[in-house]
Amino acid sequence: MSRYCRLDVLNQIRQVGVVPVFYNADVETAKAIVRACVDGGARVLEFTNRGDHAWEVFSELERHCEKEIQAAVLGAGSVIDSATAALYINNGASFIVGPSTNPEVATLCHRRKVAYIPGCATPTEISNAEALGCDVVKVFPGDSVGGPDFVKAVLAPMPWSSVMPTGGVDITRESLAGWFGAGVFAVGIGSKLISSDIVKARDWPALTKRVRSTIQLIQGIRGT
Repeated sequence: MSRYCRLDVLNQIRQVGVVPVFYNADVETAKAIVRACVDGGARVLEFTNRGDHAWEVFSELERHCEKEIQAAVLGAGSVIDSATAALYINNGASFIVGPSTNPEVATLCHRRKVAYIPGCATPTEISNAEALGCDVVKVFPGDSVGGPDFVKAVLAPMPWSSVMPTGGVDITRESLAGWFGAGVFAVGIGSKLISSDIVKARDWPALTKRVRSTIQLIQGIRGT
C-alpha cells in the first residue's frame, strides 16, 4: 500500500519543482541515492522500471525508506501496463509514471488514489490523459517534442494543463529558466542530476549539494 496519497504527492512535487529520476540495480546504492536526494530537499523520487528484477529492488528500497527515510516519497517510472503498475503499488509505490498513456493504468491508479503521471507528446495526448483524470502529464521526451516552446504553445489554449517534462532538462539556470518560464508544473531530471560519475565515486555529499542547488535555482526562478 502506498504511504502517500495522490494529493500529498502532487503537492510535494509542485512545491519542490523537481523529481530526481534514477535506476540502480544495487539496493545499497539506491538507498544512498535516495538519502542524498532527500537530504538535498527532493523528497519525491522516481525509480524507473528498467532492469531485471527492478521491482524487487524497489520493494526493498521502499521497506528501507518506510523505516529509515520516512520523508522519502518513492514512485515507479517506465510503467506501461496495469499489471506492472499494480505490482509496484502493492510494493509501496506512491505514484506511477509512464512513457505513454494507458487507460487501464489510469483506472487502477485512480481506484487506489495513487497519482498517475502518463507520458504525452502532443496536445491531443495531453487532453486525452486529462480526460482520464490525470492531474499532471509528463511531456516525454521533452527536448524532442519541442522543448519549452512546445510547453508554452500548448498552455496558451490549455492553461489548465499541468506539465512535467522529462528528457532535455539540465540543471543549469538557462535550462531551468526556459522550462519554468514556459509554465511547467515541475521537471523530472535523471542523469544530469544523478550523474554516473557521482554514483561511481559514491560521492553522496556532492549529490546532496547538487540537488539542493538545483532546488534553489528553481525557487529563485519561480520567485518563491
